Amino acid sequence: MDNQQFISASYGNMNFQAIAWVKADKNGIEMILMNELGNGLGELSYRDGAILFSSPVFPQSVGGEYIVADFQLCFYNAHILRKALEDCGLSFEENDKGRRIYSGETLIIDIEKSGNAVRFVNHLREYSYTIESEF
Repeated sequence: MDNQQFISASYGNMNFQAIAWVKADKNGIEMILMNELGNGLGELSYRDGAILFSSPVFPQSVGGEYIVADFQLCFYNAHILRKALEDCGLSFEENDKGRRIYSGETLIIDIEKSGNAVRFVNHLREYSYTIESEF
């Protein structure tokens, strides 16, 4: 993946929009986040298991590991994700409309894919976002 993405997110009463340039391949993930005017909102790099994330606007509680994990849940190979999640005691389902992650019978993450959009809802942490791009 090497493309621009439009991200619209919500957490509680807060809404957030950003443009991200994302380059992801078998070697890792690189993201540059900016607002509509092109001002930098943050940069993320994930290579060789190391995550570097810096942002002048995101709270420190939004660690790069959460961004990487969400990205992997949306786009990484289902077979590899299923194995990793099962090793953590979670279950993973995938169909032609998206993916779901459960803790026991409780749905904790719902990922819906349609056309050029991915809708991610984390029911456990109560946040969601939509990514729009040419996937």
